[in-house]
Amino acid sequence: MEHEQEPKGEGKAIIKLKGPSADQIWALLSDFFNLNKWLPGIDKCNRVEGVSGEPGCIRYLAGTIIPPPDGDSVSWANEKLLSIDPMGRTYTYEMLENNMGYGSYVGTMRVVSNSDDGCMIEWSFVGDPVKGWSQDVFVSYCELKLQTIAKKMEEAIQVGH
Repeated sequence: MEHEQEPKGEGKAIIKLKGPSADQIWALLSDFFNLNKWLPGIDKCNRVEGVSGEPGCIRYLAGTIIPPPDGDSVSWANEKLLSIDPMGRTYTYEMLENNMGYGSYVGTMRVVSNSDDGCMIEWSFVGDPVKGWSQDVFVSYCELKLQTIAKKMEEAIQVGH
């Protein structure tokens, strides 16, 4: 007898940036092994295998981004790059093992030109929210993190990265 799977939650966070071009933001965001430069709470972002920017590469993230439910002081995850489209300025990744309470999770980062005055970063995802979090809380969390990423990237571009 087959069991129906519960539908996965979906969400999207979007932030508009005035000033930096889509190409400038993509150059920073597409470096799969350097998320720690842009997202506070991630202290390490190391290559596990593969070449950054090539599908199949895996990164190890560690820090204090989401307190693990097991009481451990360091949260960690392995994430695999599933696909990347430099022309479309988008990549999709999957969270593999983690200790933060995630079930399944696939995220997509996309940078879109926004006329002549900047660009937008879209972070969409499908999967299970962190255990104990509602889907709305998880989307709000992602929106806050995306704001931080965008601000740090804008600052880096202003000082000549």
